[in-house]
Amino acid sequence: MKIITLHKPVNPDELFRHINERLNPIFQKQRQSDISFSTANTPRGIDITQPDLYDGVLFNIVVQDDQLLITRNEHYVDDVNSITVESILNSLFDDLSNGLGTDLVLEG
Repeated sequence: MKIITLHKPVNPDELFRHINERLNPIFQKQRQSDISFSTANTPRGIDITQPDLYDGVLFNIVVQDDQLLITRNEHYVDDVNSITVESILNSLFDDLSNGLGTDLVLEG
């Protein structure tokens, strides 16, 4: 799990909308690919999936006030698409920090 602090409270619905609107266009441009990821705002957090390529949830993001608890599917840690999605998510989190930046609190 990775924990990121945004230094301001995060609205889970706002985070979901931002990821839902921006993830696929950025991914497709960066990877020159037509792969699309599905996002779902579930009771357990924001799930990112791509059922054609990956079994289960690729990323799950839980909002706790100003922190994001991110679980990444351990089976795809070295997968280039998964690494690209993680990089894009980090930039999207930074967008929501209102210029305060983000801090990695825990990775493991």
